[in-house]
Amino acid sequence: MSTVSDRTRLGVGVIGLGWMGHAHSRSLRRIPTHFPDRTFDPELVVCCDPVADRVDDGVVSFGFRGGTADWRQVTEHADVDIVVVTAPNMVHLEIIEAAAAASKHVLCEKPVGGTPDQTVRAELAARKAGVITAVGYNYRWVPLVVEAKRLIDDGVLGTITNYRGRFFSMYGADPLGLLTWRYLVDEGGHGVSTDILSHVVDLATFLIGPISSLVGTTETFIRERPLPVAGRGGHYERGEHGDPKGAVTNEDYAGMLARFASGAVGTFEVSRSLVGPESQMAFDVYGTEGALSWNLERMNELQLHLRADGRHAGYRTVFAGDRFPYHGRFVPGQANGIGFEDLVVIEDFEFCRSVAEGRPHHPGFDDAVDYVSVQAALLRSRESGRWEPVQTLRAA
Repeated sequence: MSTVSDRTRLGVGVIGLGWMGHAHSRSLRRIPTHFPDRTFDPELVVCCDPVADRVDDGVVSFGFRGGTADWRQVTEHADVDIVVVTAPNMVHLEIIEAAAAASKHVLCEKPVGGTPDQTVRAELAARKAGVITAVGYNYRWVPLVVEAKRLIDDGVLGTITNYRGRFFSMYGADPLGLLTWRYLVDEGGHGVSTDILSHVVDLATFLIGPISSLVGTTETFIRERPLPVAGRGGHYERGEHGDPKGAVTNEDYAGMLARFASGAVGTFEVSRSLVGPESQMAFDVYGTEGALSWNLERMNELQLHLRADGRHAGYRTVFAGDRFPYHGRFVPGQANGIGFEDLVVIEDFEFCRSVAEGRPHHPGFDDAVDYVSVQAALLRSRESGRWEPVQTLRAA
């Protein structure tokens, strides 16, 4: 086990103290308690948010050394090595470009930019500056998702023929849900194709490989929402009947049929306004020798069917446990579940380890560009009504 004197100190600045800003701040503080064999020590140096009470809370409750309303004071801070970006999507690019110019490593919440072009520009800025990047595709770190990838890569399911990916979240199903930045193209960029489809496609490419072509569509079902007021403006907060309303300017739903480079075919659907599923981030994989399914709503269970076991045909439940990577860092034994923020701890640990070791990290901004190349094809397809090729958007 490394000693304090052996460990690399990594100063962290967090920009944006909403839900994910809090999640990363908590997770960075938790790393030492779950990874005593780490080779680095993260230090919360400075936090930033335009809301003064959030900044004060970041200092008092989370233990940041200081706080500010000006994100430039984070990117320029001499003691900051890593900048964590959890601000509204459409301001990500300017922050990332400034952080990269200041030689700061960057962890940014998905999908890095509010539009495909912004993500491409962010990746170019980071690559030219030679900084290490990470993007918040945290579901890659679910121990049973890692196990699913092992089963696929080892050929246990045979040749993969079909994939189904979806993310049905009810966070936008209430018409009284406030018109926050996520519903505005000028602040959040595109809607669910920027917000949650990015997770679905990232897992698909992580598990199966690149998507080569697709045909798809989008729709906005709730076209206006109550305006935020002082003291109310969070992701899940709601207004009242009679409140003044404003127009929603991006999409509630996206769906597509896709072909993978491997020859497999896939279907993808995401919605923030569908009534029923609470947070159904899920996938199904079908091969010639077996199949498996996973759903965030039951994160610690994997459904597995193996054709060879014909006597016991059907899916069986594989429970998570400490025999799978990282699970035992949080709880011992089998079927003792871990939670969402435990994934953020793993995510932040892995990124900090990449920085401490000076090596590229995955998922990084190059993986984000892979996703927005798919998103761009979807946006073209909804206009053309035709199959569109997925063309890599990475800048030279």
